[in-house]
Amino acid sequence: MDNFAYSIIAAVSKNGGIGYKGDLPWRLKKEMAYFNRITTQVNRENTQNAVIMGRNTWQSIPDKYRPLKGRINVVISKTLNSVPEGILLYPKLTEALKDLYSNDCVEKCWIIGGTGLYNEAINDKNCKYLYITKINQEFVCDTFFPDFDPNNFEEIFEPYIPKDIQEENGIQYEFKVFKRL
Repeated sequence: MDNFAYSIIAAVSKNGGIGYKGDLPWRLKKEMAYFNRITTQVNRENTQNAVIMGRNTWQSIPDKYRPLKGRINVVISKTLNSVPEGILLYPKLTEALKDLYSNDCVEKCWIIGGTGLYNEAINDKNCKYLYITKINQEFVCDTFFPDFDPNNFEEIFEPYIPKDIQEENGIQYEFKVFKRL
């Protein structure tokens, strides 16, 4: 089942937070540009990446940015009955991954939130990489990234990802990549 390999991407505050009241607790344009670049870039012509998100994450994206451009948008929800045309809706992550990877036009799949999907993915051996932006500050949050066993992942260095500490609006952060062992 290695052909169902997929990755997580998340920005996580020092206290583990990823959201507050359906929004990001911070405004980091360069970090958002990184997210867009990583989840959009492909190596094969005529392919796109899929961004997979839960209902709350989908609903938290401002209308003017929905759907996320240049990517196949997938919503996982047992309660939503419909989504706008062109958006894929599945009740389960496993069903979405199976369909996406049977489509030659899909290059990579990215889990982009929220907590429930992150938790499911971290505990799935097919989730091979965690792209974590570690925000070196605490924020008031009501949504959190799940803890993961550091014994299951090792930090790796990708040549296309900045290694130094970034700073924006007085907030320092680092881009980290972890590979499942």
